[in-house]
Amino acid sequence: MLRYILQRLILIPILLIIFSIMVFALVQAPPGDFLTSYIATLASTGSSLNQETIAMLEHQFGLDQPVHIQYLRWMQNLLRGDLGLSLEYQLPNAELINDRLGLTLILALFAFVFTWVMAIPIGIYSATHRNTILDYLVTVVNYTGVAIPNFMLALILMWFAYSQFGLSVTGLFSRDFEQAPWSIAKGIDLLKHIWLPMIVIGLAGTARLTRVMRANLLDELNKPYIVSGRARGLSEWQLVMKYPVRLAINPLVSTIGWYLPELFSGSLIVATVMNLQNIGPLLLRSLINQDMYLAGAILMIYCFLAIIGTLISDILLAWLDPRIRMEKA
Repeated sequence: MLRYILQRLILIPILLIIFSIMVFALVQAPPGDFLTSYIATLASTGSSLNQETIAMLEHQFGLDQPVHIQYLRWMQNLLRGDLGLSLEYQLPNAELINDRLGLTLILALFAFVFTWVMAIPIGIYSATHRNTILDYLVTVVNYTGVAIPNFMLALILMWFAYSQFGLSVTGLFSRDFEQAPWSIAKGIDLLKHIWLPMIVIGLAGTARLTRVMRANLLDELNKPYIVSGRARGLSEWQLVMKYPVRLAINPLVSTIGWYLPELFSGSLIVATVMNLQNIGPLLLRSLINQDMYLAGAILMIYCFLAIIGTLISDILLAWLDPRIRMEKA
């Protein structure tokens, strides 16, 4: 097990280099660059820049260099822990990301806990009470949760809260606390607002994981060792929880690799619709304005989270299921 973990840790730098090439190619793929968009914006307002100023800005932003030179400089900065400078904000990318990192982690943690706390017990109940009224109700709710886009659910809940109760549930803070320093009162205000984005972001994942949990547990409950356990006089609770649940939860654990970056982004469209102060809207704005170094830094964070999430999934799978061999005998 230790040998496997060390092998995976050694692979992380190689994977990050491969992902960095892909990320840089993606942010460079759209035609033009930040300076082209900036000049077009000035032209729409009746302003313009002379060629000397344009050449100076190209040199300042490093846009006058070939693409491979831009990539090598970007990688050199990343290896030093420097995420680069935002072309739009003219601020270090690390500073822009850190401003939203705390709220992003809090929202992701709440959504992750909500998803797992809801999905696993509901999936177990639905599988052990198959073809009952509550099982059918859970099935309908799950299909509805998967079918309805998160952003549409957010709009519906925002409209309902405002029309019925006069509450504005956008954002993570009230206006009085948006720029206020952290305090107990600000933390309480955050808890008053975070429940809705937590439900909206976590609902689709809850519906998917519940269906997976139910299907896998039903498959385990039909196996011979369950019949043997009943013959020995084991209680239904002990019979279900000791082995079948541990085996049925494996596919859920394997989803952490892709689910972690998704939660971290806060479902980009939902975060934009609900005006959440997390990294999602910052990534969207950087992509629209072709702020390639900021977009690249955020996408690299997502890639790193995907790698770490996959490693965590593999370790948890080996712990939950002894049948999984992590290394050769």
